[in-house]
Amino acid sequence: MKFAVQSRNDPQSNEIANRAISYLTDFGLTFDEEKPDIVLSIGGDGTLLHAFHRYTHMLADVAFVGIHTGHLGFYADWKPADLEKLVIAISKDEFRAIEYPLLEVTINYQTSDENFTYLALNESTVKSSEVTLVMDVELNGRRFERFRGDGLCVSTPSGSTAYNKALGGAILHPSLDALQITEMASINNRVFRTVGSSLILPSHHSCVLKPVKAEDFMVTVDHVQLLHKNVKSIQYRVAKEKVRFARFKAFPFWQRVHDSFIDSDLKD
Repeated sequence: MKFAVQSRNDPQSNEIANRAISYLTDFGLTFDEEKPDIVLSIGGDGTLLHAFHRYTHMLADVAFVGIHTGHLGFYADWKPADLEKLVIAISKDEFRAIEYPLLEVTINYQTSDENFTYLALNESTVKSSEVTLVMDVELNGRRFERFRGDGLCVSTPSGSTAYNKALGGAILHPSLDALQITEMASINNRVFRTVGSSLILPSHHSCVLKPVKAEDFMVTVDHVQLLHKNVKSIQYRVAKEKVRFARFKAFPFWQRVHDSFIDSDLKD
C-alpha cells in the first residue's frame, strides 16, 4: 500500500507527520505523494480540505483519514496519542472506505464558450464585488426567485456543519446525496422577496445562478477564493465523483455533532 501525508505545518503536526512516515515505512508501506492509496491529514478540517483539493484528480483511488492536532474535527477521527494504533490498522488494511457526496461548481462566461468546473468538499459561496448580490435563482431550468442580499452559500451534506450552519442552514447527514442552498442576509421587504429558508435539493436536481446586474463575482470553493469576471451563469449540482474516507472504528455522525456543538469531554 502507498501513502501520503498532509500536515498543517505547525510543530506538533509536523512531528506527528514525521513519526507517521517512519512508522508506516517500517511496516512495509511506501511513501508516495504522487499516487497514494491513503492520505493521512494531520491538523484540522482545513488541513483535510487542502489534502482533498491536492488529490481531486484521483478521488476514485484514494481514501483520506484525519488525525486532529487541535479540537475535534468532522473529518478527523484520531487523536495524536492513537497514532501507533492507526498505523497498525493501516498496515493490516483494517479499514472500510465510506463515500460522501461532493458539490460540482461550473462557471460559464459571457465572452467565451469556455467554462471552469470545480469540486467542493464543504461548500461554495457567491458574493458580488459590489455591495449587494443580485442573482436569478433557477431550479431545474425554471426561475425560482430573484435573490438580493450579501450572498449565497451552496453546501454538501458533510459541509453543512461548517459555514452553512453559521448562516442558519440545516445540518444534513453526510450519507444523503443532496446539496443545500442557504442565504446570506437576504433583502426582504414589500418590494423584494426571497424564500428566506434553506433549500435542500436531491442529486437529480440542479441550481443555476444568473447575474442580473454585475457580472463579476467572488466565488469560493472551500478555502479557495477566486474573482470571476464576465460571468454568464454558475451551476451547482451533486457531483458524480465521491470523496472516500478510511474508517477504522465507529464514530457516529450525530455524536460528532453533539461533541462539536453541544458538549464534549475532549480537552485537546
